[in-house]
Amino acid sequence: MYPKNCWYVACTPDEFESKPLARRICGEPMAFFRDGDGVVAAVQDFCPHRGAPLSLGYVENGNLVCGYHGLKMGRNGKTHSMPKQRVGGFPCVKSYPVEERYGFVWVWPGEPEKADTDAIPHLEWAVSDQWAYGGGLYHINSDYRLMIDNLMDLTHETYVHTSSIGQKEIDEAPVRTRKVDGEVQTTRFMDNVTAPPFWQANLRSKGLPDDQPVDRWQICRFTPPSHVLIDVGVALAGHGGIDAPADKRVNSIVVDFITPETDTSHWYFWGMARNFSPDDETLTDTIRQGQGAIFAEDLEVLESQQRNLNEFPEKKLLMLDIDSGGVQARRMIDGLVQEESP
Repeated sequence: MYPKNCWYVACTPDEFESKPLARRICGEPMAFFRDGDGVVAAVQDFCPHRGAPLSLGYVENGNLVCGYHGLKMGRNGKTHSMPKQRVGGFPCVKSYPVEERYGFVWVWPGEPEKADTDAIPHLEWAVSDQWAYGGGLYHINSDYRLMIDNLMDLTHETYVHTSSIGQKEIDEAPVRTRKVDGEVQTTRFMDNVTAPPFWQANLRSKGLPDDQPVDRWQICRFTPPSHVLIDVGVALAGHGGIDAPADKRVNSIVVDFITPETDTSHWYFWGMARNFSPDDETLTDTIRQGQGAIFAEDLEVLESQQRNLNEFPEKKLLMLDIDSGGVQARRMIDGLVQEESP
């Protein structure tokens, strides 16, 4: 269902500022906290004493304290102490490799000895002061691969997002899918079209006219295990489209980190990175609110889709040319899962 020897986005640091965070990832219950050195740690959310979730406790002097009987545990899953009890022989619970980078906490749910932080993708927009980022998190009750399908085939925008980013030209534009340097790319270009409301607003925010024809593009990039980054934008028509000068276009990167929770649920870290007006926090908030509303529409569709799939498990889904990106992504995922199988 999902590969484990991979880095997934687990959470953002603010989620465990005040208390440990419980999160199930790839079917494994984890508790996230900071140790005495301020470094992020993740251990199995299970107290070896009586099985209570460690995440119900608190952090004291860098140790995770069980909220049931006061057992204290370190970042390596080893029990340090417990009031008036001898706990030296307690078995360690599982600990997970974690890395805090780019404003996210990444976790490796698989074999710890195979974890290599160099495998975390480089995100230039997260380290450059020429870019701004705003995003959020949704918990979605659907197979995480349905979200990948959704993002690798943006045809649905015409029907799901009619009031924001959808337009009929998306249906009419040819789609090209290919594998490039270990990723699946799906591209769509629409020339001399009317900008939809979401992009009209972004044109205005950059001081560009919103009532002129534009050339629009969508380049979806899937990288294993479940990351999708989408280069999207519009440029005033006739200036080169995606290659137009910066003062004739407005473009962004739609950020999608999809982390499996169970076979039928996932965590969806969504956002948008832009390389214009990076210091305008009001614009960042406005885009975040608009994008959040758009993705909420996807949430409703995906959860309904999952319920239908649960009800009709014998039904075989049809594959069309517009599904090629999702199909290729699933093949890559299946290959990773097969590699990990005994």
